[in-house]
Amino acid sequence: MKVKVGVVQDNPIFFDKDETIKKVEHLTQKYAKKGCELLVFPESFIPGYPRGFSFGAKVGNRTNEGRKLYSEYYKNSIDLDSEDLKKLEKLSKSQNIYLVIGITEKQDPNGSLYCSTVYISPKDGLLGVHRKIKPTGTERIIWSEAAGESLVTFKTKIGKLGGLICWENYMPLARMAMYQKGVEIYIAPTADSREEWTSTMKHIALEGRCFVLGCNQYYTKSMYPKKYQSLVEGDPENICPGGSIIVSPLGKVIAGPLFNTSGVLVAELDLEEINHSKLDFDVIGHYARNDIFKFKAKDQPDIIKEKKAKD
Repeated sequence: MKVKVGVVQDNPIFFDKDETIKKVEHLTQKYAKKGCELLVFPESFIPGYPRGFSFGAKVGNRTNEGRKLYSEYYKNSIDLDSEDLKKLEKLSKSQNIYLVIGITEKQDPNGSLYCSTVYISPKDGLLGVHRKIKPTGTERIIWSEAAGESLVTFKTKIGKLGGLICWENYMPLARMAMYQKGVEIYIAPTADSREEWTSTMKHIALEGRCFVLGCNQYYTKSMYPKKYQSLVEGDPENICPGGSIIVSPLGKVIAGPLFNTSGVLVAELDLEEINHSKLDFDVIGHYARNDIFKFKAKDQPDIIKEKKAKD
């Protein structure tokens, strides 16, 4: 089976949830017309990854200005029980395209934020959500961490979808949690724009014998609203150069890596290549050595399947 996919490398309308959703709508309509069956957006695309922000926090001290900034970020984050999700579900259905979107998610009424990836089906709406199980470094100031129930995979008509966010992909057992569910299209939204990230994406494709879609924002300092630019004045203008990439199950780069510009990587994936690649190596098959190794991810759900269409 062949699947046409698009990986979006672009900037959000920073800290503006409504305008960013409009941008998602525009890009989705454009690439659905080009025949894409799956469109992937970067980590925290809605309402933006707050690169360079300290939120006024250091060990032993927080500032009122930082709390106000957090509150603004919170207000522009997405509640999955709100109309925002319904807009995205409606968009997916109207364009007949699967959407995988990085969001900052708020969970009323407890006030916690999560770095999340939502998986939306044109037929069933929200399939589920992966919440980052370990925010990196000072991301822990603003994002809570999830547990095993967030290690989700989805069996859809375009293949088995799943993945991890940013530096979760450096956690071997988190990757194994994805592999053991037979993930075929492994989605890795990120904020890591280093050239080294390309090697990580190629390694995961080779290790998991799956297609890997690495997706990052392209962002410059001048794209921040003026009221926030003083917070990143010491950072380079090209604050996030991108690096989005699509890799085959044999570790070959199909598209990208894309640096220093916005754009959308489009590729046709032949899922039969996954079976071909397993002649050499199968991390959950003949290379698993279940007689030696045992692995279980606590509370990881079974593969979530799309509902069968009614006759």
